[in-house]
Amino acid sequence: MAPVPDRSSTTLAAAAGRKPQDLVFVLLDRFTMMSFAGAIEPFRIANRMAGQTLYRWRLAGEGGGEAACSNGSRVLLDIGLEPLGRDEIVIVCGGIDVQKATTRPLVGWLRREARKGLIVAGLCTAAHALAKAGLLDGKRATIHWENQDGFLEDFPEIELTRSVFVIDGNRMTTAGGTASIDLALTLIAQTHGQDLANAVADQLIYSSIRTDQDTQRLSIPTRIGVRHPKLSQVIQVMEKNLEDPISPATLARDVGMSTRQLERLFRRYLNRSPKRYYMELRLSKARNLLMQTDMSVINVALACGFASPSHFSKCYRAHYDTTPYRERGSRGGRLEA
Repeated sequence: MAPVPDRSSTTLAAAAGRKPQDLVFVLLDRFTMMSFAGAIEPFRIANRMAGQTLYRWRLAGEGGGEAACSNGSRVLLDIGLEPLGRDEIVIVCGGIDVQKATTRPLVGWLRREARKGLIVAGLCTAAHALAKAGLLDGKRATIHWENQDGFLEDFPEIELTRSVFVIDGNRMTTAGGTASIDLALTLIAQTHGQDLANAVADQLIYSSIRTDQDTQRLSIPTRIGVRHPKLSQVIQVMEKNLEDPISPATLARDVGMSTRQLERLFRRYLNRSPKRYYMELRLSKARNLLMQTDMSVINVALACGFASPSHFSKCYRAHYDTTPYRERGSRGGRLEA
């Protein structure tokens, strides 16, 4: 264990007379344990390192009792969706099938509490719940990269980023996973100083605190395991143009290559043609939309660059060994972030 910081420091001396910050973690049905733990543990460790109670928390959920986690665990709750004090911070923890977990009682409660001017955060997929309640109107936000396509279809007016977390006024959102740690450490630093945040990070064996300028996903070269600038450039263009696919000839020309050279490049490093790689990207987006939204199969096809539903169905079946309609019917097992 690392030594407890010197409690005579300016930061902790200033905190001594300050009222503890009250947090309310709202656990949605099948919430993601990683995001919840990543948020609550830094505050627990901050209390320990400071030698005083800087943060207090309660666990809440619809109906009270207990909340089910996506990994099968169950967590006892302190309260149901009850009225809160004006100084509490609400942290909503999402997970699998957040659309179903975003119930009318939850939306109504979020709206009522937000009218008090409370800070409200959404972890992992919980940005969907905040958006449904209108809490992200006019705000920047983020959500796990796998849920971004569905979120944009449901809430096109919200400015969605690919940052690991976003703080916009009294609204905060994270991308899920370890991004909750970064947000918690940032909040600790803002209130009690960077030294304490660093001490907490050391306890977590967390060597680099990310900011809201850091993006969620690994770079393209890291993801594909290939460091070839022109290949990365072409894939980046593909990922940004899934609804209106660009021809291989245009892709090649834009990076100063011939179509044949581009073909050889993809075959050499990715063992598939540019056309096939592009198709897989589009089908992956289609599957996300089928699993995470209520869009019709026809609209999913159009959103992923397929002019014909029959062609979309044929390509989908060839790649996933099932039809888009059957995939939609099985979405009780929606993708988890």
